[in-house]
This record gives sequence, C-alpha cells and structure tokens, in this order.
Amino acid sequence: MQKIVLTFGLIAGAILSAMMLMTVPFMDKIGFDKGEVIGYTTMLLAFLMVFFGVRSYRDNVAGGKVKFGRAFLVGLMITLVASTCYVATWQVVYYKVAPDFGEKYAAYVVAKAKKAGATEAQIAAQKKEVDGFMEMYKNPLVNIAITFLEPLPVGLLFTLVTAVVLSRKRRDDEKFAAAA
Repeated sequence: MQKIVLTFGLIAGAILSAMMLMTVPFMDKIGFDKGEVIGYTTMLLAFLMVFFGVRSYRDNVAGGKVKFGRAFLVGLMITLVASTCYVATWQVVYYKVAPDFGEKYAAYVVAKAKKAGATEAQIAAQKKEVDGFMEMYKNPLVNIAITFLEPLPVGLLFTLVTAVVLSRKRRDDEKFAAAA
C-alpha cells in the first residue's frame, strides 16, 4: 500500500507543484482571478490520481475488491502526500520566488473593492482586514496551516467519491452472488 500511496501521491503533488511554479511568478500577467481558476482546475486534474491510486490498490493489492474504509484510507493518504507537496512548494515560492506576493494580493483585494463601488470606509476596513491577515500569514506555521486548506477539501471530495465508486462495485458483486 505504501508504494501505491507514495507513487500516486507524488504524481499528484508534482502536478500541483509544477502548475504553481508555472503560474505564481507570472501572476501579474495572469491575474489573481484567472490564477485561482487555473489553480483549482489543476487540483481537479491532480486529484484524479486518487482514483487511479485506489483502483491500483484494489486491483493489484486487494484482489479486485476493496471496502469503503480501506478505499477511503488509501485515497486520504494519497491526498495528504499531494497536499504536502503543494504546501512545501508554496513555502519555497512564498518565501523565495515571490516574496512580494502578499503585498500584491493585498493591493488586488483593495482594487477589486474599489472597482465594485465600495465606500472609502468599506475600502479602509477591507485593507485593514487584509493587512491583518497578511501579518498573520508571515508566521510559517499559520502559512502552512492555511495553505493545507486549499487543496485538502478538493482531495477529500475526490477521496470520498472514489471510495464510494470503487467499493460499490464490490457490493454489487455480493448482491449478484447472493441472487445466483
């Protein structure tokens, strides 16, 4: 199981990391809105490895049948490996490649509020909130925790769906055998 988890987790992590490395340095040209779409689309593609990893486990280790709990556990571990790669890459990008990311993001949020027609008081409150968040985000432990929250929900959703789909086939086989 460990080999499957590491193999598929690292593939998913490499996809996430590669896309981050290709987009974040060019965020000025891409824009934060498009960057977010690219990022979450990449997560969807990367977390397909959860399905393939659990299926590989079912077919090559578990003899063609897997229970929901085991499928969920394998998928969760793949998700955690991929998310750890994502977080590690972000730490390098945030502190070494794009150390001005926070300031650029804060400016983007304020500009977006102005464009939406916010009042000066609302803009000032927004700026204060973003500045407070960015100050908190400078703490590496907070940075790591918040960064984990980006890919983790997507990976958990893929894990849940994969566990249901791949363990359902086993339940269908049992019903067929009982009827025969």
